[in-house]
Amino acid sequence: MPKSFLSILDLDRNEAHALVRRAHEMKRTDYRSDLLAGKTVVMIFEKASTRTRVSFEVGIRHLGGTPLLMTPAESQLGRNEPLRDTARVLSRYCVGLVVRTFGQEKLDELVKWGSVPVVNALTNEFHPCQVMSDMLSMYERTPDFEGLKVAWVGDGNNMAHSYMNAAVHFPFELVIAAPEGYDPDPAILDNARRLGARVSVTRDPREACRGAHYVNTDVWASMGQEQEQKKREKAFADFQVNDELMALAAPDAKFLHCLPAHRGEEVSESVLEGPQSIIFDQAENRLHMQKAILEWVFTA
Repeated sequence: MPKSFLSILDLDRNEAHALVRRAHEMKRTDYRSDLLAGKTVVMIFEKASTRTRVSFEVGIRHLGGTPLLMTPAESQLGRNEPLRDTARVLSRYCVGLVVRTFGQEKLDELVKWGSVPVVNALTNEFHPCQVMSDMLSMYERTPDFEGLKVAWVGDGNNMAHSYMNAAVHFPFELVIAAPEGYDPDPAILDNARRLGARVSVTRDPREACRGAHYVNTDVWASMGQEQEQKKREKAFADFQVNDELMALAAPDAKFLHCLPAHRGEEVSESVLEGPQSIIFDQAENRLHMQKAILEWVFTA
């Protein structure tokens, strides 16, 4: 069975920490290799992307490979061909699939029917590559993770789910502040806690941010939720990360956002562009972590 990366829990604790250290070393040395020389990695993107697409394309090239992008507009994706057929055909052409899609079950089907590794570049349930990149951003500043408090303010979405999974392997406390009706999936939360994650959920963003070393948020309406924008604006009105919230965090606290950001909605302009924001370091780290993940997947 090929080694796939569908969620952070596909890693054990040692592998998760080793990936962060490896990505840090790749960044330090501007790493290149011929690991994927002469090989093609197919990127199936059913959702639009900037950082994920570019970082994976560049990362594949840095490892000597050739990326090939597939979208629904340019292929049989989303038409009449069963996914199991796509999985078996693409497995004959390429060495791996990087997939950005909707339901996690699509990745499971690609793994079941295909014979090459699958990397989760985002689903509705998880965004593991982004959160592992965030672990790199935190490691650069607080390398042991001990005693850290991480605040997640906003929707209990795929990012929140992957942060809960990360808290299984990295020893930080995670406090999620979400309005009623927007909590993380209880099954994912229960599983993370069962595996040792220190995660709590509150309705008060001030409680989450008080003393936090990292304050994190995401857009209120993600791709596919645009029709809920007005409803979500009302529900999340008190959950904007602004100067008032950041003042409650630790004096050296950093602000994180996976981007794109909606200035004036989930985060104020003053925080996003302020001295505590590390969003562009965070975005750059996508490249280095994608390379580390690809190396892990394609190294026996």
